[in-house]
Amino acid sequence: MNQVPIKIRKQRDIGEIISTTFKFVRENFKTSSLIMLKVVGPIFVLLIAAVAFYSYTAIDVSIFTQTTENSGFFISLGLLLLTYMIYVAVMSGTIYHIVQSYANNAGEIISSEVTSGMKQDFGKLILLTFISWIMVFIGLFFLVVTGIYLAVPLSLAAAVMVFERKGVFDSISTAFKLIKGEWWMTFAAMLCIGIIIYLVGLVFQIPIIIYYIFKIFTSLDQMSAADPGSFFGTGYVILSVISTVIQYIIYAILPIGFSLIYFNLNEIKNFTGTYESIDNLGKRD
Repeated sequence: MNQVPIKIRKQRDIGEIISTTFKFVRENFKTSSLIMLKVVGPIFVLLIAAVAFYSYTAIDVSIFTQTTENSGFFISLGLLLLTYMIYVAVMSGTIYHIVQSYANNAGEIISSEVTSGMKQDFGKLILLTFISWIMVFIGLFFLVVTGIYLAVPLSLAAAVMVFERKGVFDSISTAFKLIKGEWWMTFAAMLCIGIIIYLVGLVFQIPIIIYYIFKIFTSLDQMSAADPGSFFGTGYVILSVISTVIQYIIYAILPIGFSLIYFNLNEIKNFTGTYESIDNLGKRD
């Protein structure tokens, strides 16, 4: 028995956005995972390497060490931020193209459509992500509230780019127009989805917490106060990398939720889903 496709282009309240997000994950996990492995896989491997390098260099860094001696740490941090930015851009763009393919093909995700779309949008998505991060950083630098305010529409800019086929600055402009008068609802929906995903990811921090406790009770006497890095070791690096990698995978759920938030706002502003339903009725008649 074939499943009834999820109607993507429709207005939803926050509870329905959350439930539909995880329903989409359950029903399309296998197909989406294969596409993600193909498109995002190479970037993800680079991200894992960057996380491992950062975790290794961070072992020897503490508030007691001189920053001039920590050039390796800052290099690893820079590489981690760069690879993470590219990963976020590619991962989010791929998810948005998956959702778009699902919506356009009555619940079927066509891999060739996703890969073709990502080839076209790859550079624009990275540039958009970079500009968005800079804008949020500047906003946070001057006033935290400003940064939070900017982060809400900018979080939807990539969705606008994919779903409406717009350029970088047009996507940012349209995202701000979409959330006009709906900022609080959008913020609440994003916050709820983010908290749920964070709590799920927190479960995978438990091995690291257990490792910390074990090291405290077994190595406290031998640990050198002058070398806090001696508290950690290979076990810490391995657990840290595994935990971080799993969390990055889990965070791929976020763009699905943001897609539904985008279509909810688009329906409120433009009634595109309603017009599409009417048009489909006319075709069936």
